[in-house]
Amino acid sequence: MDTARTTDEHTSEPGHEAERFWDQRYSVHGRTGGERPNPLLVETTECLRPGAALDLGCGAGGDAIWLARHGWRVIAVDISATAVEGVRERAREYGVADRVVAERHDLTSTFPVGEFDLVSAQYFHTPFAMDRSQVLRRAARALRPGGMLLVVDHGSTAPWSWNQDPDAYFPTPAEVATGLDLDPAQWPVRRADMPRRQATGPGGETATVTDHVLVLGRAMG
Repeated sequence: MDTARTTDEHTSEPGHEAERFWDQRYSVHGRTGGERPNPLLVETTECLRPGAALDLGCGAGGDAIWLARHGWRVIAVDISATAVEGVRERAREYGVADRVVAERHDLTSTFPVGEFDLVSAQYFHTPFAMDRSQVLRRAARALRPGGMLLVVDHGSTAPWSWNQDPDAYFPTPAEVATGLDLDPAQWPVRRADMPRRQATGPGGETATVTDHVLVLGRAMG
């Protein structure tokens, strides 16, 4: 899951280009990733009490399905109609269709309605223009008191990534937090680090990658 991927029916041409890009990607890769969640999502949330979750850029749906199977009620959003329909199909297959709502959004212009105990943005990158900080600020403000925003970004380029730019710059978690410009008293940083792990790509290949992890909470008061 590599993107800010979401749109509605009335987008500008850049939105249509993004939709076509991600539709093609999910048409080619099919169900890849739909059966496994991102490991840092599991690590961060497996001990939490289930509630309402929002999965930004849900892609093939591995995170949304895992959360639903562990008791969460999930809204999963993506720019790709192919991805969204795939999530709906897999939710039915896994018997969690009553806990997963998959929606198509362009997060530059629309945002899911509701308040959430968890918002997850896993590898929320895109080759198209997007004010990512604005989207993540909106996500943070959609948290209920006591809720969590989990942002996991690429900190290195995997061999299977769509982004093979050797000069790509990956902002640190601290830089991402600074860019959100949120009141730290209301949205304190709970975690900001750059762990390394062995990752498996869509074709079964492996590589050591770096993740940039940022966790913000929303204060109770």
